[in-house]
Formats: sequence, C-alpha cells, structure tokens
Amino acid sequence: MDIIKTTKLTKYYGKARGIIDLDLTVTHGEFFGFIGPNGAGKSTTIRTLLGLIAPTSGSAMIFGKDVMKEKESILQNIGYLPSEASFYQGMKVKDILKLSADLRKKDCTAEAKLLCERLQLDTARKVDDLSFGNRKKVAIISALQHQPELLVLDEPTGGLDPLMQKEFFDILRERNKEGTTILLSSHVLSEIQRNCTRAAIIRDGRIIACDSVDALSKTSAKRVTIHGTVDLTHLNGIRDKKETKDSVSFLYSGDMGSLLHTLSSGQVNDLTVTEPDLEEIFLHYYEKDGETV
Repeated sequence: MDIIKTTKLTKYYGKARGIIDLDLTVTHGEFFGFIGPNGAGKSTTIRTLLGLIAPTSGSAMIFGKDVMKEKESILQNIGYLPSEASFYQGMKVKDILKLSADLRKKDCTAEAKLLCERLQLDTARKVDDLSFGNRKKVAIISALQHQPELLVLDEPTGGLDPLMQKEFFDILRERNKEGTTILLSSHVLSEIQRNCTRAAIIRDGRIIACDSVDALSKTSAKRVTIHGTVDLTHLNGIRDKKETKDSVSFLYSGDMGSLLHTLSSGQVNDLTVTEPDLEEIFLHYYEKDGETV
C-alpha cells in the first residue's frame, strides 16, 4: 500500500523555484530517507505533502487521500516534526504535550510519560526556559505520543546531543518495526545510511535519484589511501584528492591495472582500498555535470 504518492508535484513561490515535477512513492512500513542540502526543496516538499502550502500543479496523496481535499483527516494520523518548532510562550512542557494530544482528541498520557523518561525531559519546566535541544525533545514527543501511522521528520536531530540522537533513533526503529511508516528528511548522510532502507536525492527542486540505500551506495569508484610517495600526475580517474605531508587519499574510478602500475613505480609504505561512503557518493550527484559514477 502506498502511504505517500506524488505525481508531477510542483510548487513555485512567484517566479522562484520550490519543487518541480516530483514523482515520489513511499510504501507502508518503509523507513524512507529524503536527502538534499539546505535549499534543495526538502521542506517545501514536506509542507506541500501536509497541505500546509498549496501546490502550483500536480497532486499529492497520503493514505490514498488528496492532501488538499482531506487534509484534516490525514493530519489526524500523522506525526510531523518540523526543523524548527515554535510553542506558545509561558506554557509548561506538560501543558504543551496535553494540548497536542487534545487537538487529536486522544489520551496520550502513558506514551508521553514513557517518551519523556527516555528522552530525559522535565515536563514541569516552562518551554521558554528550555535549551534548543530540550525544545526539540518537546517537538519530538508531540509528534510521537499519539502513535501515528506516518511520521514525517524534517531535520529532526538538530540540537540533540549524541546520546539523545541514539535514543531518538532507537525509538524510531522500534516504531518502524511495529509498522509505522517514516519519512526522514535530512542532510546528515550518516543518519540516512544507518536507518533508512530506501532514499531519494533531491537537487534544485527535482528528484535526481531514488533507490535502495544499498543501491545508491554502490559505485565503481573506490577510496584509495596511500602512505608514501607516488607520482599520480598521469593517472586518469582521480577525483576528490586529499593530501597530507606523507599520504594522499582520493576516489578512483579508472583502470585498476594503471593504478597498480603507477603504485609500483613509487614508494608505497601502506595502502588501503575501500568502498566510498554514502556522503562521498551523494556529493558526486551534486557535481556540476550531474553525472553519476
């Protein structure tokens, strides 16, 4: 079953580009990653999906319902975490969580208590007095406490320390195993690689790749690190070269025989050849010519 489905979804802000001809499908139970740097169109996509802004053209469906025509019923079963959350001033954390639950007409007391314990959030404090990280925890619990069928998370870990990030993703993986569909929008590639099974890459408002994370990570290039002295001047297929006083590291997609011949003519004290990580591959999608490895 398709939980999210967009067809030629387009949003312009006047003449400024938001997103263009987005075709995206997220199926039931997926932990789906949405990758792109700031300004690529991730937040515009999410806000359009949730009916917070109207598309210029195209369509978006969630739970098989049109997001503009049936927004209220759709949002009842979604947990949305914006990249920056704002709260009413002067309210205590416990009152914000109750307000969020009341808006959905659900008693979330038990689940909210459990989440507050796991994320170490003091509900007696006023939200005005909280650090950015603790305000993010309030937003997380508000999004999760009613146990929605779909979680839409826009840059969710900003402000969380490493221990809280780990606990947060432990909670998400538990929810996903129980059948919750998760759309995780992030520019932190390691979050996508560790948690998502499938992902889409967006650039300049368009989806330029969509596949399993394993498939997106596969490439003919290798990360080569050499300790020693080697003349690489005439070796083709090198990019992203990084040099130190006694070592050089680069992505190599050329002929392996040529690499070995070049290495044999130099002074090599140590050599490692590894698969590039998702971040290196992602950056390649953003090269000027737009060609993949």
